[in-house]
Amino acid sequence: MRTTNGPASRQRRKRWLKAAKGFRMRRSKLYRYAKDALDHGRQYAYRDRKNKKRTFRGLWNVRINAACRANEMTYSRFIEGLKAAEVEVNRKVLADIAAQDEAAFTELVKVAQSALGAKAAK
Repeated sequence: MRTTNGPASRQRRKRWLKAAKGFRMRRSKLYRYAKDALDHGRQYAYRDRKNKKRTFRGLWNVRINAACRANEMTYSRFIEGLKAAEVEVNRKVLADIAAQDEAAFTELVKVAQSALGAKAAK
């Protein structure tokens, strides 16, 4: 008699179908379609975990730039000034400060401007 490893195959297929729970129509009921749907979904999830980082960094840059423009400075000059002043604050925190605490952000702009002035004097 030929052995087919049926219990393991059935277990594997059930695992795929369980992962596809919540999908619509045959994608949640039939193994072949569920497997395809899950493969595509996992590819998109992998790609978009990377894209999410890119998207948020762009959002933070826009928020920082808006706050800089309100203080009569450009984003690039602000970042250059912070680097010259050796202020190590990441963009996520800078965007949060820009949105929540205008006085603190104005102080950071002043620090950046003074560092740029010292850099130009050299």
